[in-house]
Amino acid sequence: MKIQRISDLQTRLSLFSISENYTLFYERFLQSDLGKIYTAIPWDDLVATFNIKEHKLGRNMLFSPKGRLALMFLKHYACCSDKRLLEQLNSNVDYQFFCDISLGFNRLTNSKIVSQIRCELAGCLDIEVLEKCLYVNWSGYIENPDQVTVDATCYESELRYPTNQKLLWEAVHWMYNQLRKNAKVVGVKMIRSKYLKWKLRYHGFSKMRRKTKSKRKSLTRSLLGLLKKFIDFEAHLRKKYNLQASVQYYRRVATIKKVYSQQEYHFRTGNKIKDRIVSIAKDYLRPIVRGKEIKPVEFGAKVNKLQIDGISFIEHLSFHAFNEGTRLQATIYKAQDLTHRKTKIIGADAIYATNKNRNFVTKHKIKTDFKRKGRPPKDYKQEKKLKSLITKERATRLEGSFGKEKEYYHLKKIKAKTKLTETLWIFFGIHTANALEIGRRIYKKQQIAA
Repeated sequence: MKIQRISDLQTRLSLFSISENYTLFYERFLQSDLGKIYTAIPWDDLVATFNIKEHKLGRNMLFSPKGRLALMFLKHYACCSDKRLLEQLNSNVDYQFFCDISLGFNRLTNSKIVSQIRCELAGCLDIEVLEKCLYVNWSGYIENPDQVTVDATCYESELRYPTNQKLLWEAVHWMYNQLRKNAKVVGVKMIRSKYLKWKLRYHGFSKMRRKTKSKRKSLTRSLLGLLKKFIDFEAHLRKKYNLQASVQYYRRVATIKKVYSQQEYHFRTGNKIKDRIVSIAKDYLRPIVRGKEIKPVEFGAKVNKLQIDGISFIEHLSFHAFNEGTRLQATIYKAQDLTHRKTKIIGADAIYATNKNRNFVTKHKIKTDFKRKGRPPKDYKQEKKLKSLITKERATRLEGSFGKEKEYYHLKKIKAKTKLTETLWIFFGIHTANALEIGRRIYKKQQIAA
């Protein structure tokens, strides 16, 4: 059928009636990039590994177990918000094929369904088991499984830059609103605090283009005093009136108390803060010092990632800073556990080239691109050529995958709200990119065979 303008058609056109020409629609879907991802993903194995089941009692879930997983992959392929994702799902037949759902003339309006599924899957996530499952299904399209590259990157969370004044004001603002509610519940007056005066003062400070040291010091001292007053009043209400609240409330109060103790210590002594909290909403985040010129400090999950023939796997993920140079041996062991083959070549940058790692790779006869110590041997030209090839592979494919995932697979700023959902977000972002690469290899192989 040739492409035509809708305005030129005289007969009635049903855009969403795919039942009549199901095979034609489905074949067109499989030829797209999304269809290639669909072909590459082992749906049944992933459903079994996540242990997603349909509940026999109660109302049926709109999305099947396969559809819930597909929705997570689709989010990173579409690279859009939850609300926009449902809007596109309503109008895109290919997206409906991918998510195992047919809407017809109906529309999905509850955008929270995406976050509900994300929270459900986050509680079942086991990266080690899932990546073994994926590798088993993809191993036929991965060449040279004994050659590995490794490097680390930071996948940043969506977070305002956490200055001391911003952090203290957020704590003061949250405590004030909660204390007003608690005081109303127990029937007592709210303590005098001149909150509105400090609110105006903070907003005036935040609008200043040049925030001098004296201004910052004065505001920090005032906010510390106000926060201490609120913390004491909250403890008094809880003790005297036996207030009952949610786990989230008590966790947030404990976080604010820790923020106060850290900031008060820093203000009094001027020393650096260990295990510094940067957000009262995301208390698991810590500063990750990367040493880059443009962005010396990042806030998010640091991931040590290994790559086999362009396919990436997570070796270690942490929201605390860690030295990736200590993870080389664990990377080799994980690669061998996935491939069931001895690693012969590994590419890594200079931070991995410690004496301990050098001794390990020498003992196990593993070739690297580490800069040689001491005088080079007679046959160094061949070794140098191999090292340059390993370095080129790491610098182009592995480091290139970091930018590709961040720009095109929704990992530039992670907008999940909890530690578990952020981890799930990173997992699906990385493996959506992998699935497209494997899907293209499958399609290419089928074309050659045909």
